[in-house]
Amino acid sequence: MHMGLQLPPLAAIRAFEAVARHLSFTRAAEELGMTQAAVSYQIKLLEERVGAPLFLRKPRQIALTDTGQRMAPKVAEAFALLGEAYTDARGGADGVLCVSTLLTFAANWLAQHLGLFQLAHPSLAVRVDTSNRVVDFAREEVDVAIRSGSGKWPGVETHMLFRADFTPVLSPKLAASIGGVKEPADLLKLPILDPGDIWWKTWFELAGVEADGLAQRPGSSLGAQAYEANAAIAGQGVAIVTRALFKVEIADGRLIQPFDIVGDDGHAYWLVYPAGRRNVPKIRLFREWILAEVKDSLGP
Repeated sequence: MHMGLQLPPLAAIRAFEAVARHLSFTRAAEELGMTQAAVSYQIKLLEERVGAPLFLRKPRQIALTDTGQRMAPKVAEAFALLGEAYTDARGGADGVLCVSTLLTFAANWLAQHLGLFQLAHPSLAVRVDTSNRVVDFAREEVDVAIRSGSGKWPGVETHMLFRADFTPVLSPKLAASIGGVKEPADLLKLPILDPGDIWWKTWFELAGVEADGLAQRPGSSLGAQAYEANAAIAGQGVAIVTRALFKVEIADGRLIQPFDIVGDDGHAYWLVYPAGRRNVPKIRLFREWILAEVKDSLGP
């Protein structure tokens, strides 16, 4: 059966994809190098073909109608597939892969391993953007993200990298300053970095130690595990961190993990990307590499 008869003009579909992504005729027009009137005309053409409005036009904003919402993800996926076919025809993955990631993951895992990925794929430049924000893939130039959380996010594929467990770490020198840390309660004799962190409350409960006064202690929150671990290495206090991110520091003795007690609130680190882009060559290569590399680096 010949499908050509059922397809609307590609220019109209392209205009629809851009307007649906930006929810703005102006921004879509700028991206496509068209006038706003030309974009509006293409959308009107498409609405006539479909036989229903695709956008609700409000005073200062637009929104997709139910019909538009049903159409948008499939159209976006079709454009991703077209882009992939073009890249494949030109001989594999090249260009730029943008990875949005949390600061600690970037500093303590990605920075130590990314060189191997670059060596394997020299024509693919990787740009790392560190941020705590949840990425909006529809409106940002981001290919994949590393997030921590429950893994339940709509519209994205998720692959667990490792659990975001937590346990105290400190410098050997700080431990020696009180004659060694022999039982969990000994930690309360030392400065605690970010004493208001909920992880501390959970960990001391697991250890069977009364630590109610901890949250009232004055203390700074440095905002990222990487910063708190650096402060701990400098002997400024005890940090609570995810072990998988500090294997090197623990292995070389800059930090010690005094107890085997490990908390786990069900969160993990995940690789995520839009569901419709799972087969884009650069995303596929990065996914295969990072899943194997994490498994390798964390051991059994």
